[in-house]
Amino acid sequence: MYSPVIRRCTVGVTVTVSPQAVMFVHARISVPGPRGVINMQQVFARPQSLKDVQTHFCPGCHHGTVHRLVAEALDQFGVQNSTIGVASVGCSVFLYGYFDIDVVEAPHGRAPAVATGVKRAKPESFVFTYQGDGDLAAIGTAEIIHAANRGEDITVIFVNNTTYGMTGGQMAPTTLVGQKTSTSPYGRDKKKDGSPIRMAELLAQLGGVAYSARVAVDSPKHLLEAKKVIKRAFQYQVEGKGFSFVEVLASCPTNWGVSPLAANARIAEELIPYFPLGVFRNDENL
Repeated sequence: MYSPVIRRCTVGVTVTVSPQAVMFVHARISVPGPRGVINMQQVFARPQSLKDVQTHFCPGCHHGTVHRLVAEALDQFGVQNSTIGVASVGCSVFLYGYFDIDVVEAPHGRAPAVATGVKRAKPESFVFTYQGDGDLAAIGTAEIIHAANRGEDITVIFVNNTTYGMTGGQMAPTTLVGQKTSTSPYGRDKKKDGSPIRMAELLAQLGGVAYSARVAVDSPKHLLEAKKVIKRAFQYQVEGKGFSFVEVLASCPTNWGVSPLAANARIAEELIPYFPLGVFRNDENL
């Protein structure tokens, strides 16, 4: 754990705190200033469910942001020690490197099937999967649909950045029409490749689904709403109400070939119009 480094300068006081040190909620620091003592209170801390490690994700990637929202929800419900995460294949596989919980790594696309086995074997555990769009919506289509239809008491966090991130930016089932990828260099052609799949709406139609929603993390407003939605999805599992699903629209600047700022803007300008935000299934009576 790093310690805060405090330096005085001619115009006041500069306090530098390593991001890895930010974990002590309500920590107070008093330092002398030009007009007396300055009292500072820490109001932002690393969730206990996240490990004290530096990120390896590309600049502008939203995986770290989603990790934090998930970890905050785990902390809020006090289920860190009883949680078993199921990691998929892709950028989402690094779940075990960032979360201070037990993690099972599933074969490509099979996370919902593995999570089903984990939950049935250990029903007292809190079980969630963390998957990307290539993993969940392409290779794992059968697994996600049948786990949802059966109403398995698990939660699925689905990060949709409209591309295969880790493997080189290939076209995914969620790739927008006209979007260029390494396997659709002229853009996705609706006539040949079909339309992007709206997973939150698709799963909302299945009888076993208690909760299905889509959020984004491209703005403070959307971030706060995403936090509420993830919390609600986790609450449904804690209360044993059945299958819950949260789709998160996220950026991939590297494979989109744009800057982090441009990638963030693309979510609002292109993704949200096609993938509308909202709750598509909210059934408390399952």
